[in-house]
Amino acid sequence: MMEIYQAKDYSDLSRKAANIISAQIIMKRNCVLGLATGSTPLGVYRQLIDWYQKGDLDFSDIRSVNLDEYKGISPEDPNSYSAFMKSNLFDHVNIDQSNTYIPNGLEEDSERECHRYNQIIHHLGGIDLQLLGIGQNGHIGFNEPGASFEKETHCVQLTEDTIQANSRFFSSAEKVPKYAYSTGIKNIMQSRRILLIASGENKSEALYQSLFGPVLPSVPASILQLHNHVTVVADEAALSRIRLEKLI
Repeated sequence: MMEIYQAKDYSDLSRKAANIISAQIIMKRNCVLGLATGSTPLGVYRQLIDWYQKGDLDFSDIRSVNLDEYKGISPEDPNSYSAFMKSNLFDHVNIDQSNTYIPNGLEEDSERECHRYNQIIHHLGGIDLQLLGIGQNGHIGFNEPGASFEKETHCVQLTEDTIQANSRFFSSAEKVPKYAYSTGIKNIMQSRRILLIASGENKSEALYQSLFGPVLPSVPASILQLHNHVTVVADEAALSRIRLEKLI
């Protein structure tokens, strides 16, 4: 089952997506949330913080698993995804941060770290709701085009497109790490529910190909067509390609 909701703008998108996450938290107090970083989820996290501060949400029993982390970067580094999650969500709600899991970017042994992280996900009983953004090349997490759909957590060499897209968070593209740990397509597809969010016209082609194109490793997000419970929340710009196609 795939549901597609059109938001008027980024603010509306953030509110709609946060509503879905908050409903999950209310229905299952100790649920496992799969969380994402990047610019698109920021408004969602701000909305969740606002509802927590108003007393509408309780994160005390929530467990979270993040999609990815740069390899070779310290959790204290302001550009790490660990620091991102703390500053944009964890430090502002009552979640027990010992129940928040992010790959260890300082672990040099890729095989050991990937095994450890997969074991964490399995020990938690899997992910109840996985939040995803989408890259302009259709990547989800750091699962780049061509990645095997069968992979669990793995070490990824980032493409030049992804490095350039993420360079806005660094002083230059040269400072962006070239490798990252990422949960795999298999981890994502084993989530009980998936929430995909997209904003901006630059995501419109990737979103169209992912939702209505053939299921191919060259478009990693296209595998979501085979999941039994996907909700897409996107603004008008991100859905523009889909809307035009429907008019033809």
